[in-house]
Amino acid sequence: MSLNYLTPEFKVLRDYDRCINCKVCMRQCANEVHSYDEDLDKMIEDDYKCVNCQRCVVMCPTHALTIIKHPQVFRENANWTYDAIRDIYKQAETGGVLLSAMGNDRPYPIYWDKMVINASQVTNPSIDPLREPMELRIFVGRKPDKIELDENLNVKTKMPPQLKLNFPIMFSAMSYGSISYNAHASLARAAKELGIYYNTGEGGLHKDFRKYGENTIVQVASGRFGVDREYLKTAAAVEIKIGQGAKPGIGGHLPGEKVSADISETRMIPVGSDAISPAPHHDIYSIEDLSQLIYSLKEATDYKKPVGVKIAAVNNVAAIASGIARAGADYIAIDGFRGGTGAAPKRIRDNVGIPIEFAIASVDSRLRSEGIRHTISLIAAGSIRNSADIIKAIALGADAVYIGSAALIALGCHMCQQCNTGKCNWGIATQDPNLVKRLNPEIGYKRLINLITAWGHEIQEMLGGMGINDIESLKGNRLMLRGIGMTQKELDILGILAAGE
Repeated sequence: MSLNYLTPEFKVLRDYDRCINCKVCMRQCANEVHSYDEDLDKMIEDDYKCVNCQRCVVMCPTHALTIIKHPQVFRENANWTYDAIRDIYKQAETGGVLLSAMGNDRPYPIYWDKMVINASQVTNPSIDPLREPMELRIFVGRKPDKIELDENLNVKTKMPPQLKLNFPIMFSAMSYGSISYNAHASLARAAKELGIYYNTGEGGLHKDFRKYGENTIVQVASGRFGVDREYLKTAAAVEIKIGQGAKPGIGGHLPGEKVSADISETRMIPVGSDAISPAPHHDIYSIEDLSQLIYSLKEATDYKKPVGVKIAAVNNVAAIASGIARAGADYIAIDGFRGGTGAAPKRIRDNVGIPIEFAIASVDSRLRSEGIRHTISLIAAGSIRNSADIIKAIALGADAVYIGSAALIALGCHMCQQCNTGKCNWGIATQDPNLVKRLNPEIGYKRLINLITAWGHEIQEMLGGMGINDIESLKGNRLMLRGIGMTQKELDILGILAAGE
């Protein structure tokens, strides 16, 4: 069998009136879509190999290329869709599990887009952020039950360790191995310049990035890759990874061909060996077991660093979060089902988990009802796309957000969902040195700074429009949100009113 059963997914259109046979497209495409035919004296293309990363389109000096969805489709059938049939053909040919990358792309409702934000009119004057102070700084970590002051009004209470963020935004966990050295360098440097944090993911901390330790969150995952005392001591915070939104309930796998000498040293595994992260931590089978690991990590870091727990957004997330808070964690990162990944089984990615909007709202409500909301910070993750999503996440109860896919898009990602192949033409999700060098970290970190700075300005404008001058005052303030086009049950879970109420 071959590809005879399949038609190409995309079609490359070449304007031969513009094409000058410069072969830039051929040199730029790691998928070998383009080639030069000497007999015809022109460039030709193999549509079957195209993944629509648009590298050739952007780099073509004469703008001769366009990529479209292939017009050849199957007979229309509401049940047996184009994607369903293609997937069966692929599995019938290979006998393998279908892999994909980035987050769930199915047409489920996007609840951020079904919520609108309140604004001040007349009775509650708005605030102009250009002329009046506007505070975006937040602190992530456990807060004390009460604050005691001395006679000079200085704080006597010893505060638990906190992460200070100049913006309520952090770069989420992406391991060295799943993304390139230059991508990590861009994230780390931008985090330092912005006064926020980036997360190493579960692949360890490269020795070159230890200088960014004050702005680094390190992960302890089931594989324990790269974990030692120095790793923990270098970081500003430690995060226990239980799950992620793109593949709840399963582990991870970095193929051996991606484990170069550099990644081998960072992950502390042999060169060329598969890096397998088991589905469960083999020392965690209860909240009590999790508590032991939390306090072991606190002990290892002299109780000077926050210890958080990352979980996937699943149906009983509120009860799980309550247990994690009581287990002693300083923050919980909750990753919704649209969260990105370097590779995940397609069926898991598209069918497991729940939207982050429901997860954050239900967790915040549960913790408040139990009187323990102040004991832990909540980080929302899973396809935060813009500053309005951040405002809505905080109004639903988050302290801050993680962004991953948005950060990679700022670096040049075109969301072709082929990260698992290692052939990222933009130098992001690859370890091929010829591709990695395409991402210049000197440019990348500045683009990330621009993105977060722009979002910060927009957040200030929206806060000012609501008559709020401090991001903390928005946290859990669901009266600032209204729903459009939702059922009553959806409104109830989110804890918001319908537009017009």
